[in-house]
Amino acid sequence: MIGIVIVSHSKQLALGVRELAAQMVQGQVSIAVAAGIEDPENPLGTDPIQVYEAIASVFSDDGVLVLMDLGSALLSAEMAIEFFSEAQQQKVYLCEAPLVEGAIAAVVAAAAGRDIHQVMAEARGALLAKATQLGVVSRPLSIVSHNTSTTNLESPMREIRVIVSNRLGLHARPAAQFVTTAARFQSQILVQNLTKNTELVRGDSINQVTTLGVRQGHELVITATGADADEALAALQGLFANNFGEDNVALNSPPALHHEVTPATHGELSGIAASAGVAIAPVVHYQPTHIQITEYHVDDPDTEWQRIQAAIHTARQEIQAIFSQASLQIGDAEAAIFDAQLLFLEDPVLLEAAKERIFEHHINAEAAWQAVVDEVATSYRTLEDSYLQERVDDVVDVGQRVLRLLAGNAPANLHIEEPAILVATDLTPSDTARLDPTKVLGICTTSGSATSHSAIIARTLGIPAVLGVDAQVLHLADGTLMALDGESGKAWVEPESHILDLLAAKQEAWQTAQQEARATAHQPAITRDGRQVSVFANIGSISDVQVAVASGAEGVGLLRTEFLYLDRTSAPTEEEQLEVYQAIAKVLDNRPLIIRTLDVGGDKPLPYLRVGFPEANPFLGWRGIRFCLDHLNLFKTQLRAILRASVGHQIKIMLPMIASVTEVRAAKVILGEVQAELNQAGISFDAAMKVGIMVEVPSAVAIADQLAAEVDFFSIGTNDLSQYIMASDRTNPRVANLVDALHPAVLRMVQQTIQAAHAVGISVGLCGELAADTLATPILLGLGLDELSVNPQSIPGVKQAIARFCIVESEAIVASVLQQDSAEHVRELMSTSVIPSA
Repeated sequence: MIGIVIVSHSKQLALGVRELAAQMVQGQVSIAVAAGIEDPENPLGTDPIQVYEAIASVFSDDGVLVLMDLGSALLSAEMAIEFFSEAQQQKVYLCEAPLVEGAIAAVVAAAAGRDIHQVMAEARGALLAKATQLGVVSRPLSIVSHNTSTTNLESPMREIRVIVSNRLGLHARPAAQFVTTAARFQSQILVQNLTKNTELVRGDSINQVTTLGVRQGHELVITATGADADEALAALQGLFANNFGEDNVALNSPPALHHEVTPATHGELSGIAASAGVAIAPVVHYQPTHIQITEYHVDDPDTEWQRIQAAIHTARQEIQAIFSQASLQIGDAEAAIFDAQLLFLEDPVLLEAAKERIFEHHINAEAAWQAVVDEVATSYRTLEDSYLQERVDDVVDVGQRVLRLLAGNAPANLHIEEPAILVATDLTPSDTARLDPTKVLGICTTSGSATSHSAIIARTLGIPAVLGVDAQVLHLADGTLMALDGESGKAWVEPESHILDLLAAKQEAWQTAQQEARATAHQPAITRDGRQVSVFANIGSISDVQVAVASGAEGVGLLRTEFLYLDRTSAPTEEEQLEVYQAIAKVLDNRPLIIRTLDVGGDKPLPYLRVGFPEANPFLGWRGIRFCLDHLNLFKTQLRAILRASVGHQIKIMLPMIASVTEVRAAKVILGEVQAELNQAGISFDAAMKVGIMVEVPSAVAIADQLAAEVDFFSIGTNDLSQYIMASDRTNPRVANLVDALHPAVLRMVQQTIQAAHAVGISVGLCGELAADTLATPILLGLGLDELSVNPQSIPGVKQAIARFCIVESEAIVASVLQQDSAEHVRELMSTSVIPSA
């Protein structure tokens, strides 16, 4: 049992506190007093020997918590600890909590069987109830993050109550939005689940918010104390009012089971149907490296804390790279899973706990990190809500990533050479996001669920998956033939011929249905009055272009070349780039390929290409073409590779983040130098290759007529253009609602750009997310765009939407839309419009 020591200048005060605390737990907790000095004329004071004796009298391996009043009491307590052995010192904790309230809270927590850290946290939080009663909320040190520690307790407390309408409550993505929003304000944000009668928790802690177990229909109370309390609550209330940007349709929901359970046949395994489809292939095992952690004493806690910070920094870069790649493969909505992982690395509660373990216990970084991750994982596992329980996978995923970096281990190898079914105990979300659907034909694991993030990603990638099968599958030899049906949740080891025939027939029928569904996608997109609009794909890898062509892409409107620069320590060589550009062009089979030159900076940093100084606002800083013009060797290498790949293909170059005519001319001069060098070396290239620019900066719109005279085509990037026009960072939840490409201000700039381009006879495409929004399709048609470029999975839907409209109707819609005063009113107008039938 944990012991409590009360150190005070006044013996009477200390005895009174002990009496009050003891009555709370009726003697269940050992409480010792070290107070006053043996001087009848001046009895106020503290004695280190007396403190030592008090600690010794209640000493326990579970820990001793020492509470002190002012001044020399702390010095006496620190001196007293020096009399204990080093091992004993590790079990004595000096706590800055208020003496009276802290003692009461501490003994109650100790009597309840809490560990020493929980007892100390309760003591530190003892003023919360009183502050709440008085109308001010003071979060104790264990709850308050450093950036809010200066909040004035005299600031008024504000409070709102909200009903949660999200279908899955505050799961990872909305919780991440909530925490990101809360953390951006100076006010102290607390949140409580009234429906479950939870305690108030920090609003800037991803783990504390998620473990509130908030589900649809739950009522929350959110309090804010500080100068910007009203603004903070307004921003948070806006998230709930906007449903966190989600609808309540079951997106990527687990496949329904359409078949009755039949008796098991030879070699049959039953599991959970997680991702529909049939796969028949040899098995390949995946076993992530288990990291063995040994706890040991360290004499230099500062170094251990720096190690954790460095590992977290690298982990953040790795997850950002995964997020970028996942956005291309599975779309921004599902890739937002990794936003929550990034927030986990920034969780102040977790970081403070790790730091405390290192400095107070003098243990190594690995052991401290593992301990706090285990505590968070346990808190998820004990939740009543099964959906939220499954978020522990993300906790473990991030935790293992940091541990791997601390241990100096290389990332696990998930590269599969030949088509196979991947067999594993489990797959983390980041593991799953790295899979190549052309090589991993199916997934079979012994754990997991249909609502896990890994399963969601598998469904989005179109990889059939059966989870939770018997562990005997782990003992199969690599190369063993397996078949699985992700719709029925069954798998077969070395299936008999009649099973193979049935599954092959089902697979063929499914593929035929998919082909029929995509049939129109391989036809031109033509409006009802005969206007053809090109529909291209935005891609970021070779596998993406294969999916794009299969989905009906008429070309690539945006090849994001940043993927070539990720997950490495130096920039790709000319030969490496040439090989990739040629491979993509070959798959396109003479369809157009627009290659955007390197666009880094802002939200796309690269570790080895970082600027030499911090930028207060990297979105307004050294990025895109600005960076390339200052790194001529890097820029020329890429231009050479693109030019060399252009022979025999329809390749075009596109320059990003153009803000002035000067930048275009400078880039064209460099392109001319590279062309001259290739000519001199006798290397062939397409001398007539077209050069275009991204229009994503307001200045480019303002001088679109001048820019149009310099280039062969425009491509409008509405993602960046929207945030620059609205002066709002789309990654900042406080203002992200302003960044809507359907705002009339944005649409008017799109119109202005198109008119300037068409006036001199050059084409205009749009490659932002707006292009994939079928609600916006008639607007884009009416504005006169020549092409739309979207994520591959959106191509069929966009082509079908184009076929439903005629240009005259669309132009009438645009005339009305441009007169609206907000994006909300534009959406209302479009939602209530009657969509014509084909």
